[in-house]
Amino acid sequence: MPSTLLFRPTLYRASHWLALVCRLVAGVALIGLLAVTMADVSTRYLSRLTEGAIALRVSGSVELVSYLMLFALLAAMAANVEKSQVVVEAFSHRLPQAIKNRVQGVFLLGFMALGLVLFVGLLDSAAAATRHGEVTQDLRLPMGPIYQLAAVLSLLLGLRSAIHALLGMIYAAGEEAAHGE
Repeated sequence: MPSTLLFRPTLYRASHWLALVCRLVAGVALIGLLAVTMADVSTRYLSRLTEGAIALRVSGSVELVSYLMLFALLAAMAANVEKSQVVVEAFSHRLPQAIKNRVQGVFLLGFMALGLVLFVGLLDSAAAATRHGEVTQDLRLPMGPIYQLAAVLSLLLGLRSAIHALLGMIYAAGEEAAHGE
């Protein structure tokens, strides 16, 4: 039993550090998304104000925003997976909290499977994009690294889901203690 007592804090620490990495990625992606959007809107407005005399444009802004949004969403999902469960009170309101936490752990296995399926699929897409020299439509950026980053973020979703599934199923630990918040 002592080894399982040491295993729980290790899982919490691993989850905490993975969540911090995911929050950092999500934050950087959101700031980048905001910067691209603001620059695009500002340059369009400046062009309109000067009746086209100053015609600066942010090339590929829609493309940049879409990929930054992908990274932000995947990272945010991975960072907050243990808080993402919707409790249906009609079915669980009379259950003890420990059982609710164990059921949540089982449901998190689904998120783990989702993260791993996305990871494998995106890695396959990255390999195919690299093999065929696939690039983005506007900026001509290679698609391989974009798919690879999305695959890593999907893997983090799967890992954090697995960690919290174990914590829920084995220790009946809920999300309230996930990061010591």
